[in-house]
Amino acid sequence: MSNRQLSGVAVSPGRASGPVVRVAEPLGEPASGPPPTEPEAEAARIAPAARVVADRLEQLAGKATGEAAAILQTTAAMAADPALVAEAERLVTAERLPAARAVYEAAAGFAQQLVAAGGYLAERVRDVEDVRDRLVAELRGMAPPGVPELGRPSVLVARDLAPADTAGLDPAKVLALVTEEGGPTSHTAILARSLGIPAVVAVRGLLALGAPALVVDGDTGMVEVADPDAPVVAPRARAAVEWSGEGVTADGHGVKVLGNVGAPSDAHAAVDAGAEGVGLFRTEFCYLDAATEPSVERQRAAYAEVLAPFRGKPVIVRTLDAGADKPLAFLAPEPEPNPALGVRGLRVAVDRPDVLDRQLAAIAGAAADSGAEVSVMAPMVATAEEAAWFAERVRAARLERSGVMIEVPAAALAAREILAAVDFVSIGTNDLAQYTFAADRQVGAVAALNDPWQPALLRLVAMVGEAARAAGKPAGVCGEAAADPRLAVVLTGLGISSLSMNAAAVRAVGAALAAVTYDDCVRAARAAVDAPDPAAARAAVSNIRADRTGPAGS
Repeated sequence: MSNRQLSGVAVSPGRASGPVVRVAEPLGEPASGPPPTEPEAEAARIAPAARVVADRLEQLAGKATGEAAAILQTTAAMAADPALVAEAERLVTAERLPAARAVYEAAAGFAQQLVAAGGYLAERVRDVEDVRDRLVAELRGMAPPGVPELGRPSVLVARDLAPADTAGLDPAKVLALVTEEGGPTSHTAILARSLGIPAVVAVRGLLALGAPALVVDGDTGMVEVADPDAPVVAPRARAAVEWSGEGVTADGHGVKVLGNVGAPSDAHAAVDAGAEGVGLFRTEFCYLDAATEPSVERQRAAYAEVLAPFRGKPVIVRTLDAGADKPLAFLAPEPEPNPALGVRGLRVAVDRPDVLDRQLAAIAGAAADSGAEVSVMAPMVATAEEAAWFAERVRAARLERSGVMIEVPAAALAAREILAAVDFVSIGTNDLAQYTFAADRQVGAVAALNDPWQPALLRLVAMVGEAARAAGKPAGVCGEAAADPRLAVVLTGLGISSLSMNAAAVRAVGAALAAVTYDDCVRAARAAVDAPDPAAARAAVSNIRADRTGPAGS
């Protein structure tokens, strides 16, 4: 790689070039002193500042749509969170900290809880940091951090982008996004795709490059220094996505297009996007604030609220995904030297079958209340013996269909035996990638290894797809890989029968499948699996799709 060219992880397709605008770094860490002379008055400043920040974010949410609106609303709710405000006020009065420092430390505590939770929740740490920075700025009487006003179309360069920043971007002004940190499952990646903005993340050395202009290729992940006097090249305008609402290829091969949800707002967003059902309902969202285990009745009501929009439609509910790496107070997990490889997911249920049985009873009740066609699957299953144990508990709860997540290589290798014990499997590509490559998905320095186009990862998916075909049972994908329309074509060719994703990606994935035949999918799958690296896999698939759908990125 030359000193004029860098590579990262391509997360949103398209190619563009133009002048660089760099997003300013967040405000520095506030000082711990001097202590306030009137602690009560100092503490009283925090709640109004939080309300101001929340109001601004809600105003932005009101101007946005779809996934962007949902993310802004979630961030606004974080800003107004009474628990965050109360903890910051306590730090002022009890520890004699200035308000800005108290907010900083309170947010740090919340962020640590999310990091400990791992997976999807750990990826929300950037949301908390964004709220923290906005609150600190408000308390210090300074302009909030974020994207500067763009006077002309520009390439936006940042260490990382907060979800609220990305959600508020104007695609007419932002030619492309490039960040030094972040990963393929970040909100930056999700929102860039939904906005049609080419994006590359995890570009090491980006900020040191200091280029006045860049060429950004969101298909290959290449970022190159450009001539600042060269004409601006805007990404090709994305045509309005037309999709019938039925997941099917051009020649009639069915592939269900489903949504990933964790809360009622997610469920409504998925319905509005046209999702045919739910491929992943993350039930742990209902436990996050619980100091004690919620009763069966409380769980049943919470689940039913999420299931209600899907009456008569398929919904796959994942049982509690917790452990030492995702601690919940009522489970009291023992400390572990390497919790990501310890007692988590189904392993917790084996230790505490009573907790699982109560959750299954609540799910069965919620299914009856909502009228949704509910299936249940277990997380972090490694062996066929574990799968069979879970299926027996599901049957005892009088739930009709049981399945398991394929998140570790051992489960992919044992897919035939696992499918003999359960009715379906669903591949969590985010975790499967990090376990396959021994690369923490939260660490930007190894983000390229977690690229869902990695041929080694796709070969594991192919093994699962082949086992599912042989068993005559469904195999889905519910990781972020399913949200990439081009990769959705590949996954279909690998034998995947359902794809589950964030709401913003539903229509684009459905339209991509409708534009190709199943034979196209099989050819694309072969090309990707046989490629030596992710860039070559993307290029090979783009060449195949170009024959039918036009240039890459369309």
